[in-house]
Amino acid sequence: MKLIISNVSGLPIYEQIKQQVKSAILSGELREEEMLPSLRTLAKDLKISVLTVTRAYTELEQEGFVKNVQGRGCFVMGSGSALIREQLIAKVEHHLTQAIQAAAMAELSTDQLHRLLDILTEVTPDD
Repeated sequence: MKLIISNVSGLPIYEQIKQQVKSAILSGELREEEMLPSLRTLAKDLKISVLTVTRAYTELEQEGFVKNVQGRGCFVMGSGSALIREQLIAKVEHHLTQAIQAAAMAELSTDQLHRLLDILTEVTPDD
């Protein structure tokens, strides 16, 4: 996972870290039980304060995206986590809404859209 910090984004650095880690979790880039970089390592790599990284990790834990295991580190929660599942459902809803809008522009009927969805769900990601 590569984090990019911007001094001109207008967002606090801890918030930038938090958003990028959330995005990596929701996209599957960071997998369940994967360990995040240690506080000191990430702070050193980004050339920021350990307190800034601590705040980002603490907020991620409070929001249910990661869990901190004393003496071991910070780990990604599984997709079974209620919050992560809810975030993923919201992502699906967003993409389906976009698909419905595109289908309307293409003048697809609801039945055609359902058939297309059925076909696409039968296809495995490895195909």
